[in-house]
Amino acid sequence: MEPAPFRTLDGDPEPLARAFWMRAEDGVRLRAAHWPAAAGASHGTVLLFPGRTEYIEKYDRLARVLGAAGLEVLALDWRGQGLSDRLIADYRPGHVGSFSDYQRDVVELVVAAGELDLPRPWHLLAHSMGGAVGFAALQGGLPVTSAAFSAPMWGLHLRRPLRLLAVAITAAARRLRWDERCALGSGGYEPLVLKTPFERNLLTSDGPNWGRLVTEAAAWPELSIGGVTNRWLGEALAECVRLSRLPSPGLPALIGLGSDEAVVSSDAIRARAAAWPGARLMILPGGRHEPLMERDSIRTPFLRAILDHFDAAQRRA
Repeated sequence: MEPAPFRTLDGDPEPLARAFWMRAEDGVRLRAAHWPAAAGASHGTVLLFPGRTEYIEKYDRLARVLGAAGLEVLALDWRGQGLSDRLIADYRPGHVGSFSDYQRDVVELVVAAGELDLPRPWHLLAHSMGGAVGFAALQGGLPVTSAAFSAPMWGLHLRRPLRLLAVAITAAARRLRWDERCALGSGGYEPLVLKTPFERNLLTSDGPNWGRLVTEAAAWPELSIGGVTNRWLGEALAECVRLSRLPSPGLPALIGLGSDEAVVSSDAIRARAAAWPGARLMILPGGRHEPLMERDSIRTPFLRAILDHFDAAQRRA
């Protein structure tokens, strides 16, 4: 595996992650990273599926906590974001040709996990858009024993009239060949964290975590993206509808949902949780879209529940 860069800020601890390049079957180059478990404590592996706009460095703190609990961690930059290949000439907006293309990235991550001989059982931990990709991957036989989701994107936070309008606009954009233009209302071409005051952000109520996100976006512009293209939005809307029609997987799941969620659809998450035997929906009072980047009173109980969930699945395995 060819080594890849892993960014740090001044004052950060020495990296534990080993970043490397992968190449999907369609030629797209992807960046991934592996964090080892604490010495002598390895008893499983977490396949970490980030959300849209995210990059592997963002999960360094979480990966260290999981590693201290005896779990190896393997994560990637999805195609079109982070240091993985961007898919259109203008690198700033998030873009994908088809949501099914993300499954090509999943295949490479699973292959890498096998080549690294990462210990089983394997577990899925997926945030936001990664939750949509992860749910689809479970339908395709992702070899994990359990799954945990953080604010999974099983629907977008749009009222029905706006959702129908978005479907119509993205369909028109496809006919007009405006697929690669930034979708109206998606935030524009620049990273949202650089132009949103903390008081109005939808991601976290924790000031230090928000400050870290802003600092990273300013320091690492090559990792950041802005809003989404018309093609991405149309594909995302269609994928959420497709997923809603699929049966629930036959493995245990933990689903974390902030009470103040305003990015993805809380109704879609609640509906899926109710239709998933063996799933537990954990409502996090005061939590916004990123429970794992929240203040400790929200983040810690959710993280403890994730570790307990993985531990229980390991005992069953």
